[in-house]
Amino acid sequence: MKTIGILGGMSAASTQIYYRELCTLARHRLGGLHSPELLIRSLDFARIEVMQAAGEWREAGKVLNAEALALERGGADLLILATNTMHKLADEMMRGVSIPLLHIADATARRIRDAGLSRPGLMATAFTMEQAFYTDRLAAAGLVPMIPVAADRAVTHRIIYEELCREIVRDESRAAYVAIAGRLIERGADCLILGCTEVGMLLDQGNVPVPVFDTTLVHCEAALDMALDS
Repeated sequence: MKTIGILGGMSAASTQIYYRELCTLARHRLGGLHSPELLIRSLDFARIEVMQAAGEWREAGKVLNAEALALERGGADLLILATNTMHKLADEMMRGVSIPLLHIADATARRIRDAGLSRPGLMATAFTMEQAFYTDRLAAAGLVPMIPVAADRAVTHRIIYEELCREIVRDESRAAYVAIAGRLIERGADCLILGCTEVGMLLDQGNVPVPVFDTTLVHCEAALDMALDS
């Protein structure tokens, strides 16, 4: 089994889900007392969020690159970045790194295509919904991503940063997310990407009437596939 290097902490809530899900998947696939070989570097998200808000993406890229190099030196065989938004800096993060990065958008796009779907609604941070680094990658994979209208994007973003990243789950926020997903579906979305690693705290297949692709869970499954691939 290869060692998966996880660069997380953005937020800590999502990184906990990654650890738990990878352990569950390894136990189910391998049985017995098996668990995955992991190296985890969890950053202080408060520092990263300040850089995001200030548009200091170059500085944030330097932080991610230093951490990726450290994970490689520590013995990781492959890397996953436990956040959708910071994949904006995937190229900067991987400068000088020789082990592969499993890109979260690529893993998600493959799963959607395999399901025979093509028009995913995307609910995520404003950075991920509104900037081209993510939607262009989905489009390059043959998908036609759809994002919420401006007011719904603002609500989606606010709930992520003010609540979900702090592990606050509110019924009224769940209802708001369900309504936003519903409006995407009314516009023609044939599936829904939970494009922030915390969105699955509010939405799942139980409250969305089209196929749901939780990027955290998809990413974990693909990472374990890579780790077990001889």
